[in-house]
Amino acid sequence: MEYLNPAGWPRPRGYNHGVAAAGRLVFVAGQIGCDATGTLVAGGLVEQVRQAIANCLAVLAEAGAGPEHAVRMTWFVADRASYVAERPAIGEVYRELMGASYPAMSLYEVGLLEPGALVEIELTAVMPLQQARSGRRHAGRAFAHTAVRTTRGAGGGKLRRRIDTLYRRWSAQSSS
Repeated sequence: MEYLNPAGWPRPRGYNHGVAAAGRLVFVAGQIGCDATGTLVAGGLVEQVRQAIANCLAVLAEAGAGPEHAVRMTWFVADRASYVAERPAIGEVYRELMGASYPAMSLYEVGLLEPGALVEIELTAVMPLQQARSGRRHAGRAFAHTAVRTTRGAGGGKLRRRIDTLYRRWSAQSSS
């Protein structure tokens, strides 16, 4: 994966201008802040962002991918002013779940279809072909379901640590 940031341009904060990658493409449909039961999480925009990102990671895990494979994210928010006001907390949640993965990103203010939804996130990932060929779907599925379940009531770094632990276990299983 190669990050594309033209010389002389200001360094973007929290994303990259472009990403070039080759491998297996994984497309994650727009995810909102619903838990595994399909219920929107309580707590407002920041908690819905946390859940939407966790849902994206769960779908990635189905393909044997993780946050480091993300090349593009598109965010749709119901209220730009709320996003701007909550930006520091959203950034913390992002770093907890995505780590140092900063794909190309766009953000749009829109009317969301689901009543009560405050954010929807789409994600595109690219897995190196060698990893894509050796991945085991059933291990990814177990990781994905566990990752979604751990978002219920989990906060702070606890969720990220759990996802990291599960992903490391899955990665170890896939490489053996």
